[in-house]
Amino acid sequence: MDITYTTERDFTKDDVRRLFASVGWVSADYPNHLYDALMGSSMVFSAWEGGRLAGLVRVLDDGCMTAYVHYVLVDPEYQGHGIAGHLMTMVKDHYEDYLYVEVMPEESRNASFYQQHGFSIMQDGVAMQTVNNNFAD
Repeated sequence: MDITYTTERDFTKDDVRRLFASVGWVSADYPNHLYDALMGSSMVFSAWEGGRLAGLVRVLDDGCMTAYVHYVLVDPEYQGHGIAGHLMTMVKDHYEDYLYVEVMPEESRNASFYQQHGFSIMQDGVAMQTVNNNFAD
């Protein structure tokens, strides 16, 4: 498996729709907004095998102090090959001068992955969100 990594945003709407659908994320149902959100993000690190998008990490930052890893995802066909770990290393290297790099995993089962990459569970941290049920693409 020959994986290449980049911060270039060369993906298409269909590339990201397919990747998000491969992991069952509802974001795939909104390909226009999903693409626009990625293009408007502070940083996107992606992994490719040839012309196929295998995984990506989206980061939002304030430009100097705090960066938020919004999500990490890898197509199930590519999981287990260290792609997510390599992407997280890219994030940590890029943001090494920031005071905080934070992630709020929506699923507690993913906490151990982030802990393996140097993150610790916040003593009183709680992930929260509100959902707009009228959202449309």
